[in-house]
Parts: sequence; structure tokens; C-alpha cells
Amino acid sequence: MPTSSLLTNEQDALAVAVIRGIAMDAPLAARSGHQGTAMALAPLAHVLYSRIMRFDPAAPGWVDRDRFVLSAGHASILQYALLHLSGFGLTLDDLKAFRQWDSATPGHPEAGHTAGVEVTTGPLGQGIANAVGLAIAERVLRSQFGESAISHHTWVIAGDGCLMEGVSHEAASLAGHLGLDRLVCIFDDNRITIDGSTDLACSDDVAGRFRSYGWDVTELGEIGEDLDALEAALTQAKVPNGQPRLLILRTHIGFPSPDHTDSHAAHGLAFSADDAARTKAVMGLPDESFYVPDDLVTAYRTHVAARAESAVASWTERVDPLVGTAEWTALIEGAPTITDPTPLLPSWEPGASVATRKAIQVALDATAPVIPGLVAGSADLTGNTGTKVASFEPQSRNVPGGHQVYYGIREHAMGSAMVGMALHGGIVPVGGTFFVFLDYMRPPVRLAALSGARCIFVFTHDSVAVGEDGPTHQPVEHLATLRAVPNLHVVRPADANETAVALADALAHDGPTALILSRQDVPVVTDGRAISTGAGIVREGGATPSVVLIGTGSEVGICVEAAEQLESEGIAARVVSMPSWDRFATQPPAQIERVLGSGIPRLSVEAGSTFGWARWADAHVGIDRFGASAPGSQVLERLGVSVDGVIAAARALAGS
Repeated sequence: MPTSSLLTNEQDALAVAVIRGIAMDAPLAARSGHQGTAMALAPLAHVLYSRIMRFDPAAPGWVDRDRFVLSAGHASILQYALLHLSGFGLTLDDLKAFRQWDSATPGHPEAGHTAGVEVTTGPLGQGIANAVGLAIAERVLRSQFGESAISHHTWVIAGDGCLMEGVSHEAASLAGHLGLDRLVCIFDDNRITIDGSTDLACSDDVAGRFRSYGWDVTELGEIGEDLDALEAALTQAKVPNGQPRLLILRTHIGFPSPDHTDSHAAHGLAFSADDAARTKAVMGLPDESFYVPDDLVTAYRTHVAARAESAVASWTERVDPLVGTAEWTALIEGAPTITDPTPLLPSWEPGASVATRKAIQVALDATAPVIPGLVAGSADLTGNTGTKVASFEPQSRNVPGGHQVYYGIREHAMGSAMVGMALHGGIVPVGGTFFVFLDYMRPPVRLAALSGARCIFVFTHDSVAVGEDGPTHQPVEHLATLRAVPNLHVVRPADANETAVALADALAHDGPTALILSRQDVPVVTDGRAISTGAGIVREGGATPSVVLIGTGSEVGICVEAAEQLESEGIAARVVSMPSWDRFATQPPAQIERVLGSGIPRLSVEAGSTFGWARWADAHVGIDRFGASAPGSQVLERLGVSVDGVIAAARALAGS
């Protein structure tokens, strides 16, 4: 990135000292936080922000900016200090409000909450896995638009905890296999955890491990205080060589404290006011809380702004030929599609029988041409989950523009990479696995919801109808747990028509969507319109029905068949498809009453846990135990999720 002004050596040194002062003062004021890691990494972060990374504080969303990920998110005050100095809008008062209610400086970085924060980190290991997704997104868009328009790096700071968590193994293996050579991770090798020295729990050969994954590893040693040496190492790491880079930097937590350097206590809130004063004396700072000289801030922001202005001006000239094209406009505006995909959606006639996992693939194939950023994939279950797009090539080091990602048996990394891709912008990730394997990727699903990442999670083989594989592969409680996640749009379509409409709905939704799909063929019984409101009437059951049968997914067809038999007995039954609780809950009371009726007994029918259904129904047909190994239809029958089971429950509820 061109530099038109430079900070002096004295300003460099003062900046590092000021960052370290903030790293002590903000947690001390909050009586909560992590001081030592931020102190140790102050020189590295200063070099990254002032000399290495491309970004524009005046336009934090500039599409070709470098992405920075603080995977060691507990050290958030480090990033906040740099965002303040660089001019991202964080004020000194914001730093003083660290970890307080409604502040711009929460305890861990939150995407969409603080300008300059790319992904939400905190749960260790998630950041490095998000970064793999960021790097995939950059590569795909670079292939699509050309290197003159898209060419940036993803920078990660990760600690011992990040590399101990299993997701880092999955993600690093995938990154090495794909050869993501715009990804640079700096490993903060401070050899300290909350419990004490890492020797207590870990003796990994980190360098050997990452080399085995296909990373280019450089062991930097003790250069953590040498700004020029750090700059040289980081500059060299920017040069693409077909491999992601790991830089191992030996640091000393709490440095330069005379009391807490290399102490595991420094991982948390170790510094008292006296400890901070003694450390500030070592650094030549006054014993003053939140000491940030105005002239340093002015110099820092002027320097950063000059670098940004030069880089953005050059980039703006290069991308001029793309301006106005549909794909480029969609990227700049953050639109997932270039035209409305609805007219392209497939539809099925009543009476057809189609597994919803197969319907999603037909819908993806049909709409892919108008979704330029669509990236599909699965954790080794691509054909089984309907996430193979016929027109897509596999993503690989040889095909960097491939939109089909084979994640391998790495559900956790898949989910986390999807979050990174979505938050990068320009990419709509669709990823599939069996519903029961949600258990391997709950953290990224939760963080997608927390950060508002537009991910489309496809979970198939959604019930005990999986059959012979048995209870280990038969999800029972999973749907209830997903519905409990705030801001997650959960959809279990009744049939192929609802599935196709659900895809368009997910593309329009400004956040993550979980599509819960069947393994087995299910009858087409709807027109798909229930997706827009969360629930809709499939069968009226006359002007005054005796009972309302509320089904989701494959059980809606069962409800329709049961209602027909109940009618022959003189019991009028309305059938409602309720694909999405969260969407239906947002409807006006009049719409809810129109669908469910007033004063009519309601029976829920779902091949899963009945937990939570009391909100919508008076009685329940469901499964509140684990399944069994047998043909799927037999398991459903034995557990009461059948036409006969619904009829019996409806009779009892209607008092017949």
C-alpha cells in the first residue's frame, strides 16, 4: 500500500506505549477484561495498522480492503485501541466505556457493532476458521472480477487457545489443501493459558503441524519489539507463493510490566492501578488513565488517511470498466442476486412425490445464474444434501474461481468458513450436512445468528426417517434447539414447492437461514405460499373445523391424509403447514388467528421433540425419546408419527 507520510521513530514508540496503556486502563476501569495479551501484541498490531494493511477508515466497507481477524478475541481492547488511533470513529469515551452496556467496545469484537471489526470472535478458534472463509471469498471474487479489482489479504492473530481448539485443525487443513495464499496467520506464541503454562496441557509441534497441512511456516523468534523486523516479515508474507502463511512470533504476555510479564495472571485482570503505574513508568508514560496525546492521534490518523487515499484512488481508477455492470453493482450494494430469482424457481404439481433434499438441488441449479456470489458445498455429503450445483466447478488451488467447495469431513470448519464468506461480502454460502451433525457445527450457527451473516445452512435427513443408521444418526432434539437460537431463521418445508420458495426467502433474508429437509420422498401438498408468513392453511376443513392439525416438513402430508380420514368420520380437520415458527411469530394477531382459528383445539405433528410446541398447540404427536435402527417408515410407525397416530390424537382432542 503506497505511503505518502511516515510516523517518526518517536511517534512509533509512543503509539506502542499508548496502546499498552489503554490495554491496562480499559479493563481496569471496567474491572473486567484481558490485559496481558493486548500489551504483548501492541507492536505487532501497530505495524499491521500503520504499515501493512490496506483499509480506509472513512469507508470501512471498501470492498478491496484487507480483512483483519482477532481470533484471540479476548484481547479486544487491542483492536479497539488501533481503531481509535486509526480514525474508525471510536472515541476515547468509547474506550473508557469498555465492556459496558450498549458501548461500541464490547468484551469481544462483534461484527456489525463496531466499525472496523470484520467477524465476531471470542470462542477460540472461530476467528482463524472464519478467516479461511474470508480468504476463499477473496479468491472467488478475484477470479470473477480480476486482480485489478479484487486483490487483498486476510490477516489473523491467533493464540495458543485458538490452535488447541479442534476447529483450527479442520480449518487449517482445508486452507492448506486449497492453497489460500492471501491468508496470513500470526501465532502469538506466549505459552500462557488461564491455568498456567501451556506445558500443563499441550506439547504440540505447531510449526510441524502447519507444515503438514501445506502452510508456509516462518518461525520469527523474539522480534516482538522490533517494528522494522516485524514489518519485513509481514511484507514478505504478503507475497503469494501458493500456500497460506503462518508466522510464529514469540511474545511475552504482560510485557513490559515489572510485575506480570510472562505470568498467567496477566491473561486476565492482573494489573492494579499501582501495577499499571509501574509499567507506565517503564514505558515513559505519565501515570494518567487513558493517556492518548492529541498530537499523536492527529499524526496517526493523518498517516493512515494518506495511505488510504492513495490506495483507494488507484483502485477506483482500475475498477472503472466494471462500474455499472450487474455483477459489480450487486457486489458493491451487497445484493445477493442480480435479478429476482422467483420466476426461475421450479414448481411441482400436487400428487408428485419428491424428497425436499432433492428439491433444493433443483432450485439451486435453476437460480444459480442470477446469484453471482453463490458458493455451495457440503461436508462430504454433497450429493446426499442437494448442495451440488451442476454448473459449478470444484474450488481448488488449480481452479481458484470454483464455486463448489468440498469441505471434507469438517462440519465445524465448514460452518465457520461459511460465516467468514458471508461477512466478507459478495458471497452467499450454502452448505449442507445431515441434520444430526449440527452437533459438530453449533458454534458457527450461533455466531452466524449473532453477527447477522447471510448463510444458508442446509440440514437434511431431518428425522428418525433416516432409518437403519439408528439413533446416532436420527435427529430428535435438534429442531427444538435451533428454534431457540435468536435471529436464526429456521424453515422446515412441507414439500418440494415450499422448499423452492424457501430458497428465495433465504436469499432475501438479511441473516442466516437453516433449511431442514427430508431424506425420504414426501407428497407435494402445498403451493409454497406458507413460507412468506411462516404458516398457511393447506386444507380448510370446512367453515368450522373441529380440530386444527399443525404439521411441519414431511408430517404435513401425514396430516392431510389423516384429515381426509377424519372427515369420513364426521370430524372436520383443518391442516396447517407451519414451516417457520420465527416467521409466523412476527405476523399480526389477525393473521395468526386466521390460520389457526380461535377456540379450536390444535394438534401439532412433528417427527421430533415436542419441546416448545405448547406455544402453538394443545396436544402433540412427536418424539420425546431417541430413535431406533430399523427402516424409516417402521421407526415412524412404531413411535406414533403416522396417519393412525394422528387420527387417534385428533379424536381425543376433538372429544370424539
